[in-house]
Amino acid sequence: MPILVDRHTRVITQGVTGRSGRLHTAKCLAYGHGRECFVAGVNPRRAGESFEGMPIYGTVAEARARTGATVSVIYVPPAAAASAIEEAVDAELDLVVCITEGIPVHDMVRLRDRMRGRRTLLLGPNGPGVVTPGEIKIGIMPGQVHTPGPVGVVSRTGSLTVEAVSQLSEWGLGQSTVVGIGADAVIGLREVDVLRLFNEDPHTEAVVIVGEIGGDDEQESARWIREHMKKPVVAYIAGVTAPPGRPMGHAGALIASPRDTAQAKLQAMEECGIHVTRNPAEIGKRLEAVLGSHCLPFD
Repeated sequence: MPILVDRHTRVITQGVTGRSGRLHTAKCLAYGHGRECFVAGVNPRRAGESFEGMPIYGTVAEARARTGATVSVIYVPPAAAASAIEEAVDAELDLVVCITEGIPVHDMVRLRDRMRGRRTLLLGPNGPGVVTPGEIKIGIMPGQVHTPGPVGVVSRTGSLTVEAVSQLSEWGLGQSTVVGIGADAVIGLREVDVLRLFNEDPHTEAVVIVGEIGGDDEQESARWIREHMKKPVVAYIAGVTAPPGRPMGHAGALIASPRDTAQAKLQAMEECGIHVTRNPAEIGKRLEAVLGSHCLPFD
């Protein structure tokens, strides 16, 4: 079974009538069981209209009440995105996937505090979304590179998520669920949260981590893997050496100390028994070598 979402998930698109919302919702509808999974859009100024056969409601609460949806995906502009997440949390959805990039940090700090103790999980912001291959795609990842199988993927960087998945598929290593957690400084689900889910998922037999410079997510994940993980893990860290304090493109990719570099993260992971690669072109090859021909039922 996949984690987070599957063919039975019912999804609302917040911001469905914007350019990004229209484009990516249409692609999600065309993927897997998308026509059954995506059930409504939300835009308070376009309530009563429809998009691709889906009704548009004025609020998330109304959309949930009318459709039974438990997940929303957000393509709302940065200034309003935190409020859109908050609306979904107040509607008590199970999961919110926020694609929006550039949400003010103070908005996310306030929202994080407000979400404590609430039932809703947040994926993102500034992430590519989540895919259960062959079943459902929520977000902006290209569906054609994914193939069903038993390898879980968790990534902090959108472009390298696609690269890692493409390599796995080329090596015949299908994916159970692919999760892009987002690249901002303040996000919802972190690497270790997704690793816990993969560890308990009976269909996931191995995991690939695509990390990034900045922060201590990878060190925390490495310690947790050493103590708890029951499945092999392969990891790659995106980023190059940079002077302390210099951002490397993503809000969360900030080297504040030598511990935040790719080299330091990879060393910490190796010390905890994780199989690492320093070449992004060899992620699939590295996992295939770790697993061997007898380890996973890929048929």
